[in-house]
Amino acid sequence: MSELRERTLYGRRRGKKLRDGQQSLLATLLPRLTIVVPPEPEKIDLAGLFGGALPADGVWLEVGFGAGEHLVWQAKEHPKVGLIGCEPYINGVAKCLAHVEREGVHNIRLFTDDAMLVMKALPDASLSRAFVLFPDPWPKSRHHKRRFVQRANLDVLARLMIPGAELRLATDDPGYLAWMVEHACTHPAFDWLAERPADWRGRPDDWPPTRYEQKMLAGHKPAFLRFRRR
Repeated sequence: MSELRERTLYGRRRGKKLRDGQQSLLATLLPRLTIVVPPEPEKIDLAGLFGGALPADGVWLEVGFGAGEHLVWQAKEHPKVGLIGCEPYINGVAKCLAHVEREGVHNIRLFTDDAMLVMKALPDASLSRAFVLFPDPWPKSRHHKRRFVQRANLDVLARLMIPGAELRLATDDPGYLAWMVEHACTHPAFDWLAERPADWRGRPDDWPPTRYEQKMLAGHKPAFLRFRRR
């Protein structure tokens, strides 16, 4: 199957016209951070990706980083972790690059297409943490097949995550919350870490709020789900 046919992206790739500064970052900074997916059956060389040596504290993956606020915060707080961020929305990528430049972080690499293309190319047991934060809920029943949290994608994440690795999911959509709990809690590779409601209703200390969350707090409250790879 060709790479083009493997893409499963839905929704916009671009928004309003980018400013000159954003265009400049896409032309100059993005090429230095871009992940190139090798042809099958080759896998991504993670040591080479992060400057010749595997990050001392492991590699983390964020699927759909939005404007990159969470991704860059984690990179700044954990300089010995290598972070891979996937986001096809180019306006969000441009905002992320501005955060990267402003904070001066060097441990982020970006992929601006379907996250599954990177996930399929990562070596087994190569991730010590993964984030899927506020993905599009696709609320209509006929669109539920587009939701990222599906058994097949969880199977891939389970293959990629080392034992004890943490999977973090978040949503502000009640319907998607139930869906996430159903799919992740019944997956044989993951244990839900919540012992009481406060464990998923409250924000962990190392889970920073983003501008998107600030906008949505007037509506449904977000849920923060943490799972451990068995």
